[in-house]
Amino acid sequence: MKPIVNSSVERYFYRLLPKRDAVVAEMESYARRRDVPIIGPAVARMLALLVQVSGAKRIFEMGSAIGYSTIWLARAAGPGAEVFYTDGNPENARRAKEYFRRAGVAGRIHVLVGDALQLLRKTPGKFDLIFNDVDKHQYPAVLRLAVPRIRRGGLFITDNTLWSGRVARPGRDKYTRGIQRFNRMVYSSKRLFPVLIPLRDGVTVCRKIH
Repeated sequence: MKPIVNSSVERYFYRLLPKRDAVVAEMESYARRRDVPIIGPAVARMLALLVQVSGAKRIFEMGSAIGYSTIWLARAAGPGAEVFYTDGNPENARRAKEYFRRAGVAGRIHVLVGDALQLLRKTPGKFDLIFNDVDKHQYPAVLRLAVPRIRRGGLFITDNTLWSGRVARPGRDKYTRGIQRFNRMVYSSKRLFPVLIPLRDGVTVCRKIH
């Protein structure tokens, strides 16, 4: 992933971030060593803030890997929250469960293994917040599926929407084209108020207004 902002500014920004606790720091180290995609601490802090200011309690995460972002979501949502973790890799889920236990948030998290879109279809009820970080060619399908499942006033948040800047050029692969189409769809939607934030690899935050 190439930085969107100037690399020296990026380094300065990350130096400002407070030290993470032992469990989260271990997850960051594991992700670096094993090349596991995680949102990283800067985006995670923004996610946590959005949960806190919106008061989200029922959260569905689409594409959770080792559960890094799940821990930030669950901690920010607080006691009584219900957070749904999804990943297609059973080994990721096993590792995530252990991290959840050590982080003290296991009681707030439902661990679901399989295709995130299918799992969302099978999970009843509305959500205060849906966080989307699945395979990028699936983004348009996620948008169509997720928005009806969010309560009015709730949040739909999607990672990697600048895709190392590739979205600004003609799409040569299905992942870039999927994100480009998704970006056009959210900004043309009458049900959403979107903002694309150039943080890390781009994060799109949408509030459902209709």
